[in-house]
Amino acid sequence: MTSPFLDRRTFLQSAAATALLGPLVAQAQTNHDPVMIACVGVGGKGWSDMLECSKGNEIVAICDIDEGRLLKASEQFPKAKKFADWRKLLEMPGIDAVTISTPDHMHAPVTLSAIHAGKHVYGQKPLTHSVKESRTLTEAAQEAGVVTQMGIQHHATARLKLAVDALRKGVVGKVHEVHVWTDRPGNFWKQGLTRPEHHDPAPKTVAWDLWLGVAPERPYVASLYHPFHWRGWWDFGTGALGDMGCHLLDPVVHGLELGAPKTVMAEGPEPSPESGPLWCEVQYTFPGTKHTTDEVLVHWYEAGRQPDRELFDAPEDWAGSKNGVLYRGSEGNLFVGFPEMPELFPKAKFADYEWPDMSDHNHYQEWTNAVAGIGKTSCPFEYSGPLTETVLLGNVAYRSQSKINWNSEELVCEGNPGASEFLHREYRKGWSIPNLG
Repeated sequence: MTSPFLDRRTFLQSAAATALLGPLVAQAQTNHDPVMIACVGVGGKGWSDMLECSKGNEIVAICDIDEGRLLKASEQFPKAKKFADWRKLLEMPGIDAVTISTPDHMHAPVTLSAIHAGKHVYGQKPLTHSVKESRTLTEAAQEAGVVTQMGIQHHATARLKLAVDALRKGVVGKVHEVHVWTDRPGNFWKQGLTRPEHHDPAPKTVAWDLWLGVAPERPYVASLYHPFHWRGWWDFGTGALGDMGCHLLDPVVHGLELGAPKTVMAEGPEPSPESGPLWCEVQYTFPGTKHTTDEVLVHWYEAGRQPDRELFDAPEDWAGSKNGVLYRGSEGNLFVGFPEMPELFPKAKFADYEWPDMSDHNHYQEWTNAVAGIGKTSCPFEYSGPLTETVLLGNVAYRSQSKINWNSEELVCEGNPGASEFLHREYRKGWSIPNLG
């Protein structure tokens, strides 16, 4: 099969003329029969995913391992059938599409099973827990012909469309490097942890074995994993890169039409086999495109680390951003924040630049419309699967403490077999998923 990275390049180039305005057409055409939607994971982000997708559609089934979250969702959608086990949910007739908003380690198993059942899928970012899982989902979705979307809703905002438009127009010239930063994990969750020796009885309202799913057997510890702090543990989460990388690297990959990286390097504290780092910096090297020099460097910073202020050419009183992207080009710099609007630096040089008129569209309704046969999604697995691979390769480089020479076609780290163990893992006994583990 052709590499999904090559498919993505074709996808980006063919969609370039309509990428910024096409979704607005889909947004306007919302008159269709309700899509019958099942939701796996209905707490936290799953709650907002469910509410957004319900507009003009019908939530027919809900699933969560936490009875409290399931009860709350049932009160919101009393006609929906309730499940604790997503495998049982997928056996229910009358489901058109499924949203998947579980912890990272269960994204791929639920998503691939839904695809094999012929369901259209909206999957939360990162698409998967491992690089190989992303490739498997990308290929499976293409083969099944289902409508897919990864949950990177910032992609649908006017501010990212404006940034991409400026890049595609060459406003800052040929881009040679990009800096991307986040304040995560910060106070959101903890990392650099050691797995505790003690454990607690799992609450009767939490189906702990179902929560673990394909992950290694781990005893329940109150407030340590469920419902949120799983992000800091490699067994279940993908660290700050997994949480924010798909959001922040999206306008980089999309705007510059990047393919797979050639090399990936990372630095940070001594890796722990259990938990993500207190901080990490990653450097990706990508082959050049028509929007860049012969190759382009992309630098990732987390835990509040940021590029040198002098690189921005911004005014001294410029407020900056806790989460943002800086593109450095031959003619100047472009900044876009999360949530700040794009800006061009130095200010004086671009004083006469007029930003075009663009507006947000609804990322969720774009998916449900596409399921109903109206328009297409802007972040299908054809695009978001390779994006997730790129993001997660940063974790592979960090955890293996080595430079990765990435062969995307073969899905291998050339000359570095030690890094391969971090591309995928075996699933827990009793949780085998065809084509995954």
